[in-house]
Amino acid sequence: MTAAPSTAPTAGTAVSPLLTRLAAERATGALLRDRGTLFLEHGRVVHAESPSTPGLGVLLTTGGGLAPERWNEAVNQAGARRQVARFLVDSGGLAGGELEICHLAAIFDAAFFALSPGSGPSRFRRGATHWIGSVRSVPAAAVERETCRRRELLDAVWPYPRLDTAPVVPRPAAPGQTITARQRLLLRQADGVRTPADLAWALGRPAFHTLLDIRRLAAAGLVETPHEPAPAPVAGASLPDWMTQTQSPDVALLRRLRDALEASL
Repeated sequence: MTAAPSTAPTAGTAVSPLLTRLAAERATGALLRDRGTLFLEHGRVVHAESPSTPGLGVLLTTGGGLAPERWNEAVNQAGARRQVARFLVDSGGLAGGELEICHLAAIFDAAFFALSPGSGPSRFRRGATHWIGSVRSVPAAAVERETCRRRELLDAVWPYPRLDTAPVVPRPAAPGQTITARQRLLLRQADGVRTPADLAWALGRPAFHTLLDIRRLAAAGLVETPHEPAPAPVAGASLPDWMTQTQSPDVALLRRLRDALEASL
């Protein structure tokens, strides 16, 4: 299976200095962090996994067209030989192109969480490999760059990071407000208890794409936006009356009101 073209790093994309160094050394092994693991082969990322993401098996079965029993067969038959990917293709269970697409989605999805700022210290286990086997490799610089792009995209859509971990609470649509089929499916699964990670697993979708969908829904007023609690007053400090009476507007509510007014015109 083919390797992705090499891409030169750009300034400001080194989200993990250790990953950058391992790529320069053309190292092989597993880069472990609290929120995920990146597997390297000759300095390129060949796989990634994170407890925050559904993973390749879920993407292929729950979210794709692979029967769960075929996935289990591949793991049982070829996992010990670290050739699960090759078994899936050679046995006719999956087309090579479909496997590559899902595998790349799994890499970038898990890397987003593994390389997040709160993912703790990095450790490297030299020589470690993953049982999925060889599918497609990606330059480490491309993984870092995509991780940065995704962070910026989330904040550009709706800059409320607490949405990413809080239970998803739907809100009623405004009269005439458009909801896509993809959004409707996600909202049907949102019960006020499930978090974005829970919804990603239930739907068999990449976790980042689920986060992005939820932030877009929140920006449209279709999902509650959890706000940070107000800071406790500092002892001995006093504020002018005009400051204590000022309240932040609910931006999502204003957007919904605007949409309702436009729909009635």
